[in-house]
Amino acid sequence: MYKAKAYSAASATAPFAADTIPRRETTERDVQIEILFCGICHSDLHTVRDEWSSVMPTTYPCVPGHEIVGKVTKVGSAATNFKPGDLVGVGCMVDSDHSCPHCHDGLEQFCNNATFTYNSADKHGTAPVTYGGYSESIVVDESFVLRVPANLHLAGVAPLLCAGITTYSPIRRWGDLAGKKVGVVGLGGLGHMGVKFARAFGAQVVVFTTSPSKREDALRLGAHEVIVSTNDEEMKQHAGTFNFILDTIAADHDINAYINMLGRDGNITLVGAPESPLQLSAFALLFGRKSISGSLIGGIAETQEMLDFCGEHNITSDVEIIPIQKINEAYERLVKSDVKYRFSIDMSSLKSE
Repeated sequence: MYKAKAYSAASATAPFAADTIPRRETTERDVQIEILFCGICHSDLHTVRDEWSSVMPTTYPCVPGHEIVGKVTKVGSAATNFKPGDLVGVGCMVDSDHSCPHCHDGLEQFCNNATFTYNSADKHGTAPVTYGGYSESIVVDESFVLRVPANLHLAGVAPLLCAGITTYSPIRRWGDLAGKKVGVVGLGGLGHMGVKFARAFGAQVVVFTTSPSKREDALRLGAHEVIVSTNDEEMKQHAGTFNFILDTIAADHDINAYINMLGRDGNITLVGAPESPLQLSAFALLFGRKSISGSLIGGIAETQEMLDFCGEHNITSDVEIIPIQKINEAYERLVKSDVKYRFSIDMSSLKSE
């Protein structure tokens, strides 16, 4: 075991502060990674503030971060896929049981024994729970380490490990969207990635937003058209014309308004998670044989596919790079949606601590 510099929160109301955390020594299947950048996900904020206590109570001290990009510094004797110096990424999971049907199907995110990157039981016993990427280094089973294309901007790659795969997976799974009409509800950290992926797959991309001020940015990101969802006339003009809609909104909203936008056999997939149950009109689904579904990140193979796709199409997240010392300010800004479109922490700033 060795000690690594990190930033942690001591309680749900405590600010982040410099800390040192234990990391296990590299076992035979492990890869040790020097963390270069770590994205800030809204899940980090929910976890740190124990806002999901009824489902996933937080153990403190908490070191979040599951959008990790770094450089391999050491590999175990049986780890053959990586070598020191490789650019790699780590997402929301660092291990699973490797044996259940979900793992065999490449859907490790649904494994009942998955080990998440932070605030998950640490089966190695190094600490009470796993610690995430707000740290100078991490040790991960090589099966959960991903190759990062060398041509991409590394700070912008970090959010791909969560926001990227969260939006890529349902878009990819829905089938050939070339020439199809695809809607993206919301233009935030998830929504802006949904726009980029849908455009890269050749879809006719339309952004739904409540903010007319976001029109210009949506078009810059790749949307062909923008609908202000509070404008009844704009909504009526497009009713029944969409093949697929990606709903990224995590706040309470009227899902039926978007179901009405779908054409026959259209689907709306939720990747946002509102706190309260959504009111759903059965008739909105019945007339048109429409469907509603949900999607949770992606398996390791699909996440690697996503990164390779990003390398081929030069896709990264739009980020604001910050030093770790500004993490508390960044969280306050995140609550206000005051970022375009993700924060990415330059972890070299931790060296000064």
